[in-house]
Amino acid sequence: MRTATRVAAAALAAATALSLSACRDSRTSASSGNGGKGDTIKIMVGGIDKVIYLPAKLTEQLGYFKEQGINVQLLTEPAGAQAENVLLSGDVNGVVGFYDHTIDLQTKGKCIKSVVQLADVPGEAEVVSAPKAGRITSPAAFKGLRLGVTSPGSSTDFLTQYLATKNGVPTSAYTTVKAGAGQTFIAALNNGGIDAGMTTDPTVAQLTDTGKGKVLLDMRTEAGTRAALGGLYPSSSLYMNCDYVSSHAQAVQKLVNALVKTLGWIKAHKPAEIAAKMPADYAGGDPKLYEKAVADSIGMFNGDGMMPADGAKNVLNVLAQFSPNVKGRKDGVDLSKTYTTEFAAKAPKQ
Repeated sequence: MRTATRVAAAALAAATALSLSACRDSRTSASSGNGGKGDTIKIMVGGIDKVIYLPAKLTEQLGYFKEQGINVQLLTEPAGAQAENVLLSGDVNGVVGFYDHTIDLQTKGKCIKSVVQLADVPGEAEVVSAPKAGRITSPAAFKGLRLGVTSPGSSTDFLTQYLATKNGVPTSAYTTVKAGAGQTFIAALNNGGIDAGMTTDPTVAQLTDTGKGKVLLDMRTEAGTRAALGGLYPSSSLYMNCDYVSSHAQAVQKLVNALVKTLGWIKAHKPAEIAAKMPADYAGGDPKLYEKAVADSIGMFNGDGMMPADGAKNVLNVLAQFSPNVKGRKDGVDLSKTYTTEFAAKAPKQ
């Protein structure tokens, strides 16, 4: 598969600035994070203003981390693949990112475990440039296109590869473009840097509202996810190094308690109320459009933090179709080491 090295200069500059800022913030080594009042637990989020990862910031906004007596510092990297690297380097204690990374990393000899599952579906959409929507009507038309993902190795890249290969298009037949998210993705679609791409809200809402983009595949809903991926695809989660989970069970339980309480709060409130709790700058100057973005994606979140039945198996099945790390090694993957429900099961429910 070929990876394009350029998108619009402005888009690239913006993405670089965000990445460098996040990296500078994250390079202070992670504390012991054992749950004591003097410890700071560092959590990297793969794009903190993305609606798919909304529960992380919302938990902070609602004061639930403090309620559990833990100091949590939320950091951000623009893509899940970058967030995962910071976890592996030991600079943070956990990542709010897609569950599928735990499976991919196990094939590389790493033990990373999801301790709370925030969402049952990806919350992603394949968006096509409006002028090209007439001829790009399914993934079978991906041949020869420039397809945007947040970064190579990210979950958007994983899903794009699956959708292409499932529809008869080898990954070598299209060009993968690192388009980031938000304004970098929008710029890439608008200036022809990409023909289509995988992204999330609020980017989806911004593109469809202006008429610059049209949704080709919608995996923000259960029905759309089942149609595209053959079942549920548990996505947003908090994942951590297995050794950390076993040696800091008290801190992990407090983190999960806080996040599960937030999931319950989401289910009990309307999108407008949820959007109002988030930082004002997340709305990008258009609160009503941000509210719509929350409304379009909020159904992806579960209410209990548990891995759905057969969810992990379907993620493995999807990865086994195309991933060079997983393909042919599916039977060697131990899913029991990629997630646990013990903490979510103990978390008080609203």
